[in-house]
Amino acid sequence: MVAGRVFAWARRSPYLAGLPRDVAVLSFVAFAVALGYGIAAPVIPVYARTFGVSAFWASTVISGFALMRLLSAAPAGLAVDRFGERRVMSLGIWIVAGSSLVTAAAQSFPQLLVLRGLGGIGSSMFTVSAMALLLRRAGPEQRGRASGAWQAGFLFGGVAGPAVGGLVTGISIRAPFVVYGATLVVAGIIASRYLSREDPVDRTEADAAGTAASGPRDPDADADAPGPVTLSAALRLAAFRAALVVNLASGFVFFGLRISLVPLFVTESLQRGVGLVGAGFVLATAVQAAALVPSGRRTDTRGRRPSLLFGAAALTVSMLLLVLETGWVGLLVAMGLSGLAAAFLGAPAAAVVGDVTGGQSGGRVVSAYQMVGDLGGILGPLAAGLLADALGFHWAFGTGLAVALLTAVMVLAMPETLRRPSPEPSRR
Repeated sequence: MVAGRVFAWARRSPYLAGLPRDVAVLSFVAFAVALGYGIAAPVIPVYARTFGVSAFWASTVISGFALMRLLSAAPAGLAVDRFGERRVMSLGIWIVAGSSLVTAAAQSFPQLLVLRGLGGIGSSMFTVSAMALLLRRAGPEQRGRASGAWQAGFLFGGVAGPAVGGLVTGISIRAPFVVYGATLVVAGIIASRYLSREDPVDRTEADAAGTAASGPRDPDADADAPGPVTLSAALRLAAFRAALVVNLASGFVFFGLRISLVPLFVTESLQRGVGLVGAGFVLATAVQAAALVPSGRRTDTRGRRPSLLFGAAALTVSMLLLVLETGWVGLLVAMGLSGLAAAFLGAPAAAVVGDVTGGQSGGRVVSAYQMVGDLGGILGPLAAGLLADALGFHWAFGTGLAVALLTAVMVLAMPETLRRPSPEPSRR
């Protein structure tokens, strides 16, 4: 009853107004998952060190989680197309919840490593299935705002998690994993209780309504045929290839290069304290949160391509400011622009994926989209670290600038994918 009232209140917020209830449910689930992860993530290396391992082996717990997410994304996509989004998502949530709760009682480092690997598998299952379901529930005129709302859930949960985690860690080094598991149990209950059980509305006809004027969504497939969209068909579309590059850039810059390099750049090159690091990340998060609503609306009204071009331009300028090493003021401007870029790249790119699947089952397509983002998050810190050590910070940030320019080129070459129903002829 209380949760139902919360959903009703939340759906009147700018993030969820006018969107299907399932979008609100998935956004709440995303918040709970990100909250739990944000509580546990900062203590994972410290917890690993309690088993007497080196710093390198402690870091493998984090990289192992990311690696298993990457490797299990494709099987998760196949499972979504075979068994449906709801089943795969529920199983994924319970796998992460169970592995997190057992992690709190781990007795050795190998146990910890295996349990976090299982958590990575469950995380991939959840992310692929939840995103596929979100894009199925939302119509073509809602996908930008729906994707933005879902990202807002992750964003707010990720911000709140570390703050709560500091209090929980004071109880015990194992306590954050218990709380993480508990938040996932809550997420699983919310998904089971409040997500619609009926089959999603087939959006294919709505997506194909503008085909005559705008060109076919898939030249090699019948647009009205139900069933999963094949990955090979999606890869033949310039818009989907552009969406993949956008997500690769997002993982490379936002979840890789920015997190791994900016703190070192501030303390070693700018000779400033960690307070400036915190201010920069708070600014980026605040700008991203504020821009998600206008990004979603612009994506659903003016189209995916204009929003992506704006986001790519913001990312390019952000990276250029860091390459030129423009001091602490330039750093803050760059971080603010990176938050703006994250909002105007993430939601439109996800909407493009939804347009490509056209309301059909798209587990394999969504899994490919997720995989390139995870790959960017893995490669970003490695490339940045190597270049920073060998040539300096400006060369390391130059990799981000190159990726941003590639993103802009790919978006310029893609067609618009937002299809609006053709107006019916007037009757006399």
